[in-house]
Amino acid sequence: MITKQELRQAIRRQKQLLSDDDASVILAQLRQHPRLANANILLLYNALPDEVPTQELLDELIAQGKTVLLPRVINDTEMELRQYTGTQDLQAGFFGIMEPTGTLFTDYEKIDVAVVPGMAFDKKGHRLGRGKGYYDRFLAKTPHTYKIGICYSSRLFDHIPTDEHDILMDEVIS
Repeated sequence: MITKQELRQAIRRQKQLLSDDDASVILAQLRQHPRLANANILLLYNALPDEVPTQELLDELIAQGKTVLLPRVINDTEMELRQYTGTQDLQAGFFGIMEPTGTLFTDYEKIDVAVVPGMAFDKKGHRLGRGKGYYDRFLAKTPHTYKIGICYSSRLFDHIPTDEHDILMDEVIS
């Protein structure tokens, strides 16, 4: 059986292009998702180059009057949430990733929906992250939040390796 690290390495070696069409389909599904439509407070992410881009969706959600939160890495094991109101709220963070500088958000039970990136997902909702455990540790604090994993179709598998601390998504869109 393949390990998480072996799967991460295989995904990184993939020369397959990540499709803009794929991203458009995923984002269209999110825009039409009733959970997103009814949510007041949402956790999203600022995409890395190999993740489904979210900038346009972030801006749309803010324009709709929703509270949008983005993660910010604060040390080797933890991330915090900051409110995002526009690109002026971003600056290079812990790993050189553009992260939010807005108001700190700690009222986790009020988060309606979390849209979560991953290197890969499986059809049962298991997520393969980048290996540091930031999202798993954080999402363990938000058991009531509806979790939607999103990834390109080439990164949706029948099965991925899991550990007992991995947080299951409620749904995966690819």
